[in-house]
Amino acid sequence: MRLRSDIFASALVRRVFSDGGFAAIERKGAEQAGAIFIRQRFRDGLETLYGPAPQSYFAEDEDADPGGRRFEVRLDRVEADTVAETIARESKWDGDLWLIEIEVDAIGDLIELADG
Repeated sequence: MRLRSDIFASALVRRVFSDGGFAAIERKGAEQAGAIFIRQRFRDGLETLYGPAPQSYFAEDEDADPGGRRFEVRLDRVEADTVAETIARESKWDGDLWLIEIEVDAIGDLIELADG
C-alpha cells in the first residue's frame, strides 16, 4: 500500500527544512491518493518540475518499495512561466493534484527518481 499523499507531502516539507532548504505546499490535492508534483526552484530563477513516474516503472523493479513514490523529470531547468503553464494544464486533467515547492541546490535523496 502506498503512503497517503498528505503524509508524503508533509514528510517531504519537514525533510527539506531539516536539511536547511525551503519547502512549501503550494496546492493541496486529494489527501488519500492525489498525484504529487514537485517544483524545484534554483537561485538563477530556473525551475525543474518532477511528476509521478508511470506505474510501469514500479512493475519492472522488483526491489522497489511498494509504499514509496517515484518521480520523473517533466521539465528540466526551464523558466518559471513554463512550469506554471504545465501545472495549469495538469490541473485541468487532475483537480486533485498536489504541488510542492522546494528550494534546494540538489534534489539528492529527497525523492526517488525513476530511471529514464
